[in-house]
Amino acid sequence: MATLSPLSSLWSRPCSAALRRSRYLHRLYRHQPFNASPPSFLTCFARAEHPLSSSNRRLSGSYQFVRSSTTATMTTEAEQELAPTPENTSAKGRIYHETYGCQMNINDMEIVLSIMRAAGYGSTVPDPESAEVIFINTCAIRDNAEQKVWQRLNYFWFLKREWKTNVAIGRSFSLRPPKIVVLGCMAERLKEKILDSDKMVDVVCGPDAYRDLPRLLEEVEYGHKGMNTLLSLEETYADITPVRISSNSVTAFVSIMRGCNNMCSFCIVPFTRGRERSRPVESIVKEVHHLYEDGVKEVMLLGQNVNSYNDMSEMEGLEPGTNWRLSEGFSSTCKVKNKGLRFADLLARLSDELPEMRFRFTSPHPKDFPDELLYLMRERYNVCNYIHLPAQSGSSVVLERMRRGYTREAYLELVKKIRDIIPDVGLSSDFISGFCEETEEDHADTLSLVRAVGYDMAYMFAYSMREKTHAHRNYSDDVPEEVKQRRLAELIKTFRDSTGHNFDQQIGTVQLVLVEGPNKRAPETELTGKSDRGHRVSFLNVPLGHSIEGGEMRNAVIGDFVEVKIVSSTKASLFGEALARSSLSGFYRNSCTSSRSEKVLAV
Repeated sequence: MATLSPLSSLWSRPCSAALRRSRYLHRLYRHQPFNASPPSFLTCFARAEHPLSSSNRRLSGSYQFVRSSTTATMTTEAEQELAPTPENTSAKGRIYHETYGCQMNINDMEIVLSIMRAAGYGSTVPDPESAEVIFINTCAIRDNAEQKVWQRLNYFWFLKREWKTNVAIGRSFSLRPPKIVVLGCMAERLKEKILDSDKMVDVVCGPDAYRDLPRLLEEVEYGHKGMNTLLSLEETYADITPVRISSNSVTAFVSIMRGCNNMCSFCIVPFTRGRERSRPVESIVKEVHHLYEDGVKEVMLLGQNVNSYNDMSEMEGLEPGTNWRLSEGFSSTCKVKNKGLRFADLLARLSDELPEMRFRFTSPHPKDFPDELLYLMRERYNVCNYIHLPAQSGSSVVLERMRRGYTREAYLELVKKIRDIIPDVGLSSDFISGFCEETEEDHADTLSLVRAVGYDMAYMFAYSMREKTHAHRNYSDDVPEEVKQRRLAELIKTFRDSTGHNFDQQIGTVQLVLVEGPNKRAPETELTGKSDRGHRVSFLNVPLGHSIEGGEMRNAVIGDFVEVKIVSSTKASLFGEALARSSLSGFYRNSCTSSRSEKVLAV
């Protein structure tokens, strides 16, 4: 059960104790340089905007507070800052947001910002001290993620409760006490518990109720708490154009379906996100076309089980179920009654209409890789050679307990088929260490699976029991924590020992890299981006010609495709020599060094 952090006791003193709190935080920071990362209880995980992300790295509100504790003249400056100007006023308030968890949560926040903009709320700000509305979008997959949210809420609560004092000492620059809004999966899971937690939160809103946010915030004006966590069988937000919050201007997330029907015994997603429902193909195609017109070169298609996509809005002329097959040797706990257009149909439409845009997707389930999807990936050069294939365990006994619908042998057969059809494919996976009743033999099976497959990347976690799940109702979380952590460490080591081969194989090949920005380790001299297979590639930033169009020599910029010959590798990245700028379709027509050159050009 999630409980309030001990920090809540720190902020529970009377307002007159503001100076003591100021001194406490001053002592907390006194040994840290001003450009250091904040302590863990003030940090944000996987958030799209960070107070220290700007080019001039100005001090965040956290550090401004420390400095103001020894400055007596900040009140006048704060009053000047709060004077009504076009820069700091907004019809209904400025928004600060943080996002925890998966890419779907990032996309959800973009939907929320679009809804709030339409309702008259103003711009976003880079720090919570300047906001009238604070959104925190949460993840409930693991207990650790929830504990981080509770810690962060303590700090937001302090900003709200001590608002007048904070403004007086230059700590806050908001025009009124901020409203605190908890969104997402944790909101759906805990509901009233969050609202009742020392009155720190004003609104709790689940993933299917974001359209109701403006009304819920209005209720707060009348002294009421706002809550809507109803799950929907229909909501896909298909008619809402997300407000992009990523600083990356050439890649974007597009949600194509929501919810999950798999009911794996360890997973809470079906209870926080609801049942599967898919956006119509037409709405997705329209959004992706708009992104391309805005300069986006690569789209990640999102869904809790993205490749189980099932659009029933265009059933005319389609015989129901004719294209509905699972991967060989796999089963599903959920029987689909109405069967429409599948993921392969959507991917074929997108890749055909947008030949100069790359497509990736996550997060899939291994059961939904029928042969036609694999052959489509091989034939379409703009569908990336990268598949996330979550295994979770290498033991058939554990997989059955997890209700995954396949055995170790079936999984390995699918891996073999994928590599036979798409020889240069990159594979990644998810693994859970220490699931209920997992034995040392089961753990050894997982290690051997990792070695047998040879993944490019993997997400590995110690098991965290979640309420409401099948495991919570039926199993005992009987693997001691120290055993979970030891097995997790062994799993990570095994993965690192096995992944280097995949990167070393790329040496000597020419890869098409989409430039995403400067290399953080050498921002003045190097650029970095991803290859088709999803590998991070860095190269020197030098003037280049265009392999197809010719013309002037110039340095590559963000959004360019660059042909790079790989000259060295680590276990996590590649380095190469830039040869020329190129186009997506032109590279695969002309290249003889890339294995993708054998693809059938279908666009």
